[in-house]
Amino acid sequence: MAGLVHSIEELVGHTPLMELDRFERQQRCKAHLLAKLEYFNPTGSVKDRAALSMLNAAEEAGWLQPGGTIVEQTSGNTGIGLAAFAAERGYRLEVFLERGASLERRLLLQAYGVRLLDYKDATGERPETERTHPWQEPEREATLEEIAAYCRRTGAYFNNQAANPANPEAHYRTTGPEIWQDTEENVDVLVCMAGTGGTGFGTARYLREQNPALKVVLVQPHPDSRLTAEHPDVPIIDGVLPVYGVPENELSDYLRPEWSDECINVRTGEAYETAYAVLHAEGLFLGTSAAAALYAAVQVSRRPENQGKNVVVILPDNGMKYLSTPMYRRR
Repeated sequence: MAGLVHSIEELVGHTPLMELDRFERQQRCKAHLLAKLEYFNPTGSVKDRAALSMLNAAEEAGWLQPGGTIVEQTSGNTGIGLAAFAAERGYRLEVFLERGASLERRLLLQAYGVRLLDYKDATGERPETERTHPWQEPEREATLEEIAAYCRRTGAYFNNQAANPANPEAHYRTTGPEIWQDTEENVDVLVCMAGTGGTGFGTARYLREQNPALKVVLVQPHPDSRLTAEHPDVPIIDGVLPVYGVPENELSDYLRPEWSDECINVRTGEAYETAYAVLHAEGLFLGTSAAAALYAAVQVSRRPENQGKNVVVILPDNGMKYLSTPMYRRR
């Protein structure tokens, strides 16, 4: 029958691009503020695109065998996307969960049967017989080298989204073309979060091929909104990493400043205020990173030089995974 789908994989992509008319007026924007609503993907985030692309690439390369185990390091959304497609295809998934992940993300991963690991599992400090431990926030994250060693030891496939070319390729093939088509081939500025870099790198690469004058603005957490030894309990913007002002050896393969034109620092509190404002202007219920990206897009859209231009902002997910955080608790 026409219109039926037979797999959640068919629901990935083709997300709407919405002009935020009421919010534009309230925020005194001079540009057209166009929001790519990525929470319309099947597990609720932009990471579904990369998860499906990386899984397909691993199967095509023969790195995954039926019933095999996938390992990933993630703040949640990539893991949730992988978990859905792994469940559909009969794979097991183990996740080294990054610090600061919201309760909802942990519960979603566990609902899919994902085993949550930390650095003690990677280094062998926790024996296999004790790996049924309940999740507790670790004092540090496992390094990529430790995770790779764990995979060699256990025979699992390390997906490694930070260095996996199928991550940005998903956005080069889908996200960029969708935006270009929906704007009728008229994009002036792209605003996106600095996560693993896959979304921005792939989307910007495609759009720059169409419009070499495209300006790309990366958004990163302000130093006040990053987990540090001095501030271990500060509210953070989940899954978002700094890229400007970071030593080159600490950057991922795709999260690098040279493919963007500027960077805007956003505090977690500014993201929260933006989320509240757009919720009551447009009814959009955004996650922390989406609200941070939107905050930055507003700053760009207010600039006189962007009068009448199209500013596209990628909104990675919605607020459903953040209800346990202070984000929507009004004082």
